[in-house]
Amino acid sequence: MATQLSVGVLLFIAARDVESRVIEAMRRAGVHDVTVAQGRIAARIGPNGTRLTELAEQAQVSKQTATALVDRLEAAGYVERVPDPSDGRARLVRFTARGESLLPIARAEEMQVESEWEAHVGTRRMRELRETLTLLREITDPYRDDA
Repeated sequence: MATQLSVGVLLFIAARDVESRVIEAMRRAGVHDVTVAQGRIAARIGPNGTRLTELAEQAQVSKQTATALVDRLEAAGYVERVPDPSDGRARLVRFTARGESLLPIARAEEMQVESEWEAHVGTRRMRELRETLTLLREITDPYRDDA
């Protein structure tokens, strides 16, 4: 008898597929210099920028790893480091215009994935999945905006 996979593993498999598809969509659009690891960091950059230490924490990587990933994104022109207006000693990582130009590619692929999932599981189940994950975010996401 096969062992049933945990919900955590099932969520990881689905999330990994979305990440891979977003990176592949970027490649189809001619963007070949963004890796999955860089994408994981970039996905956590807030609309007004995010401190490097927060990016590292959210991505669950060391500050050194986050720094290296941000350095590569910065060298490619996708992000920049700017002073944090709330603390002159700190810096924020934020998207440049070039980086923001990738967001519609990522969002379009995410929408395509959701559309395919909905076609596979049905509208009701997809709605319930979104509602359930949104409810779980209340107890699992210390980085949500309303926390």
